[in-house]
Amino acid sequence: MEDFDVASLAEYLHLTPDQVTKMAVRGRIPARRVSGQWRFSEAEIHHWLEERIGASDAEELTRVQRVLDRAAGETADRPISELCTTETIAVPLNARTRGSVIRSMCELAARSGLMWDAAAMAEAVQAREQMHPTALDCGVALLHPRRPQTSILADSVISMGVCPSPIPFSDRGQLTDVFFLICSYDDATHLRILAKLSRLIADGELLAGLRAAHSAGEAWASLKESEEALDSAYP
Repeated sequence: MEDFDVASLAEYLHLTPDQVTKMAVRGRIPARRVSGQWRFSEAEIHHWLEERIGASDAEELTRVQRVLDRAAGETADRPISELCTTETIAVPLNARTRGSVIRSMCELAARSGLMWDAAAMAEAVQAREQMHPTALDCGVALLHPRRPQTSILADSVISMGVCPSPIPFSDRGQLTDVFFLICSYDDATHLRILAKLSRLIADGELLAGLRAAHSAGEAWASLKESEEALDSAYP
């Protein structure tokens, strides 16, 4: 990965160079001085954006996603409902521990044929969970490895599972019943998927539909309907 300078990061984040410099000076963005100039690690900026997505409300999530979409340029995002198909969905997800959830979610993703080492992905996801749990207060966990696992992925894929009843998934005590596993092929795709999924979850309608679903097909239909509604409301 390459570093950003002030000008390139300002363009990436759709800010002015002065705004980026002030954020660096005030410690609001990961930065370091090199020969008197501000430099920004691409990996650290992606991690910073990931943390902002996790702490944002619906309005801020929309703004963050638009920043990411502009950064992607002409690259068109594939819909979440194309990355997550009925073959990578389990309703119900019959797992009762953190380890069994992670293993089951990785095995689901492997059904797509786009990820061919479920055990390696599970190990990477487990390491990410130990570093910083992804369970949210709303009963959802957005599982993912810390970095894209390109050696075992042909393309990005998402799996989803809904447990019959919530389980204690993180050490912080949240009960979780809806799980997404995001296996992205690159950091930029990961951030866009994470931002869009977070917006879908924040709306509330999707979670109600998933928890009422009796099959993978019903869960997928709820996901597709919610995504289409979001896309039409915020084109």
